[in-house]
Amino acid sequence: MTSIESSAPGPGRSLARTLVVLGVGALLGVGGTLLLRRPTALSSASAAEAKKQLYQCPMHPQVIQDHPGDCPICSMKLVPLGEPGIGGEKDRIAFYRNPMDPSIHSPAPMKDGMGMDYIPVFESELKGEGTHVEGLATVKIDPERQQLIGLRTAGATLGPVGGEWRSVGRVAVDETRVHKVNVKVEGFVEKLFVDFMGKPVAQGQALLTLYSPELLSAQNEYLLALKTEKALAGSSVTGSSGADLVNAARQRLRLWDIPESVIAALEKTGQPTKTLTLFSPVSGVVTAKNVVQGARLNAGDALFEITDLSQVWVLADVYEGDLASVRTGMAAAFTTEALPNRTFTGKVSFLDPQVDPKTRTAKVRVALPNPKGELRPELFGDVIFQSQTRKGLRIPQDAVVDSGTKKVVFLALGSGKFQPREVQLGAASAGQVEILSGLTPGDQVVTRANFLIDSESRLRSALQSLGGK
Repeated sequence: MTSIESSAPGPGRSLARTLVVLGVGALLGVGGTLLLRRPTALSSASAAEAKKQLYQCPMHPQVIQDHPGDCPICSMKLVPLGEPGIGGEKDRIAFYRNPMDPSIHSPAPMKDGMGMDYIPVFESELKGEGTHVEGLATVKIDPERQQLIGLRTAGATLGPVGGEWRSVGRVAVDETRVHKVNVKVEGFVEKLFVDFMGKPVAQGQALLTLYSPELLSAQNEYLLALKTEKALAGSSVTGSSGADLVNAARQRLRLWDIPESVIAALEKTGQPTKTLTLFSPVSGVVTAKNVVQGARLNAGDALFEITDLSQVWVLADVYEGDLASVRTGMAAAFTTEALPNRTFTGKVSFLDPQVDPKTRTAKVRVALPNPKGELRPELFGDVIFQSQTRKGLRIPQDAVVDSGTKKVVFLALGSGKFQPREVQLGAASAGQVEILSGLTPGDQVVTRANFLIDSESRLRSALQSLGGK
């Protein structure tokens, strides 16, 4: 009885079995849940690892670390590389390059022999971001670094172009207004009235008096011819021999530059003059003097050089690339530091047909009125050539980077991206240059720190070529 009761299942034993079964099932459920959730946790950890924030020094791009801090080189605060684009969350690292030798790169982060971290190179850098200039690539510069390097941009605008361009010029004597005073008979200087260079003279002003035995003899011959003419006129002899003698003697005096007033006085008084006075043929300044008091003169000697400075030339140097813009008759203006706040206007009167092989320039002659004589020969100044303006697209000249074979500007794309763009230039004036192709109105181009961006762009381009190998 007892054995049977103890072996038969009772209410207590059934309850124990039920609790055991429930306990095992709970353990199995928890374990299964953990096993099922483990891959999800692992994938989340991997994603967090993949999205790990990097920090870079604005002044030393080679300094990159995975936590905030200061640059070990310049102690500047590291900035996060978390913006979309180059180095952002949407950009993946293609490889790591040696900071000292860009040709050495690694698929994983590492340090070089000096302990410097390899720099990550992102896939967007290798794609080129749509650049069309050989040897250059689009670069991305964060705002903090833009401020440090002083980067500035300006817009491409429509406005007047080709209105004027400048050159350097000097004032020169108008060679068509230079007169030489010479003597056509031998003689001696009795009195010298103009006795130093630079003295201004007026037209008809006395220069010197000359005693000449030949001139005295010619006057006597003229008086004798007049007497002969009167004598023949009162006689019965026919013919015009007396008049012919008078005309011949008078013409001889004229060929010796004897003024008509002196010849008339000779006819009136009948007395020859001992000396002959030479007068200035033009108004101007004495620029050469080759005579002194009491000097003996020979026929043909040049005594004075008198220059009329009421009009002068300005000789400007024009480079061969600008010769096509110069034409005879175009307006020009001249300014000089010797006469501040003064502008002298004139026109181009001559263009030298030859180019100087040493300076690769040609002389352009500008004729300027100088009624007060303020423009003195050999003054230096600026020549502004003025032509008809036209409407065109223009940007500041500082925005253009000249590589020798092409002209490049850096176009601001937004979000810190700057793309190189090759352009063709036209006329330049007043710090602006015309853009014939490559830009559209409203485009923003870099005007300051563009040479730093050019260096960075060339480095990026080199990295792209390394990544394509």
